Amino acid sequence: MSERSSKIRKPKSPNRNAIAQFSMARKSSLLKQTIVLSAFSILAIYALLNTFFNPTIFPSSLFAEHHSRDNFGFPGEVAKSDVNKVKIFMYDLPKKFTTGIIEQHALARGSKDASQAKYPGHQHMGEWHLFSDLNRPERDRIGSPLIKVDDPDEADLFYVPVFSSLSLIVNPIRPAGAEPVSVPQYSDEDMQEQLVKWLEKQVYWRRNRGRDHVIIAGDPNALYRVLDKVKSAILLLSDFGRVRPDQGSLVKDVIIPYAHRINTYNGDIGVKDRKTLLFFMGNRYRKDGGKIRDLLFQMLENEEDVIIKHGTQSRESRRAASRGMHTSKFCLNPAGDTPSACRLFDAIVSLCVPVIVSDGIELPFEYNIDYTKIAIFVGTTASLKPGYLVKMLRKITTKRILEYQKELKEEMEE
Repeated sequence: MSERSSKIRKPKSPNRNAIAQFSMARKSSLLKQTIVLSAFSILAIYALLNTFFNPTIFPSSLFAEHHSRDNFGFPGEVAKSDVNKVKIFMYDLPKKFTTGIIEQHALARGSKDASQAKYPGHQHMGEWHLFSDLNRPERDRIGSPLIKVDDPDEADLFYVPVFSSLSLIVNPIRPAGAEPVSVPQYSDEDMQEQLVKWLEKQVYWRRNRGRDHVIIAGDPNALYRVLDKVKSAILLLSDFGRVRPDQGSLVKDVIIPYAHRINTYNGDIGVKDRKTLLFFMGNRYRKDGGKIRDLLFQMLENEEDVIIKHGTQSRESRRAASRGMHTSKFCLNPAGDTPSACRLFDAIVSLCVPVIVSDGIELPFEYNIDYTKIAIFVGTTASLKPGYLVKMLRKITTKRILEYQKELKEEMEE
C-alpha cells in the first residue's frame, strides 16, 4: 500500500503457497521469522521472474517449480532436492562494511575492547539477522527456499551484507556548543562511497549493474547518498517514504519489518487486564506525514481511558511503553517521519490491536499476511474528526477484540 496509491488497499488473503512460504521455520523472534524467511522466499520468486525475462543471466534450472511443499521444506524435514532452490552468493565484504561497523559503534560509546562487541539491539536489526542466517552452516538452514553457494558462477542472487542502518548511528550526535572532537570520527557518508567503489570493481555487479544483487537499507536514511548508484539492485526497505519513484518500486523491491523494541506479552488473550482503550507513546513532533501526531495529541490527550504521551528513545520509555501496550486494547500507529514505524511490531507482540492511521502505507509481506485480520485501518481525514476515533473503538465488541488478539497470538506462536 505504497504512498504511490491514493487510498488504502486491502491486503490480499494469503494463498496456499504464501502460507507455505511463511510457515517454513518460525523463529522465536518476530523479526527473525518474518525477515529471514519471508524476505528470502520473496527473493526466490524474484529470481524465478528474472530467469524468465533474462534467461542468459540465470541457470535454466530455475524454470522448475519453486512453490511446492517438497521444494520449500518445513521444520524438521530435509528437502528431497536442492536442485530447485534459489542459489544465493553472499559477498565476503571487507570488514569495514560489516563487523567493523559494530566495532566502530562500540568504540564511539566508550568500549575498551571493541573486538568482542555484539550487534546492538535496535529497530533495524534485520541486516544482522540476514547476515547471521547466511553465515550458518547449510545443515542448520533446512526449510529455507535458498541455498548459499560459494561459487558466484552458480549464484542466482548476490547478497551485499552491508550494515547500512547501523552505520548511520555509529557516532552519537554532538550537542550544540560542544567542543569538536580531535580524533577523526567515523563517517557514514565515506562508508557509502567506499561501498559503491568496491561494488563497481566486482565483475558480477558490472555484468548488469547489480540487478541480481540484494542490498538492505532498512533505515529510511540508509545509503541516502549513494542510492542512485545502487537503485538497480533489489532493495530491502522499511517503506518508500524517503525513496523516489525512480529509485524504488514494488516491482523489484521488498518491504521488510522493523524489529520490535519492547518485551513480548506472555499472557493469554483477554481484555480483563487491559483497562486502557487506546495507547500511544512516542515522539509527538515529527516531519512530513508524521505531523499528524501533534494533531492527534491535541484531539486525544484529554479523552477518558486514552493514554497518549510524548516519549523519547530510552530504556525507561521502552519500559513505560511495554506497560502501556500490555494493558491496552488498542495501540495507535500514526506515521513517523516516514509512513511506517517500529511501533506496529511493538503492538503486535503486545497483543494490542494496532490502529494504523494512514492514507497510503506499504506493509511488510502484505501478500503473505492478511493485515485486516490483525489491525484496524483508519484514513487520516477520518482520524482527525472530533470524537470519531474513540467512538469507533468503543463500538468494537469484546468478542471482536478477542478475535484480533487470537490472530495476533497465532502469528507469533505458529
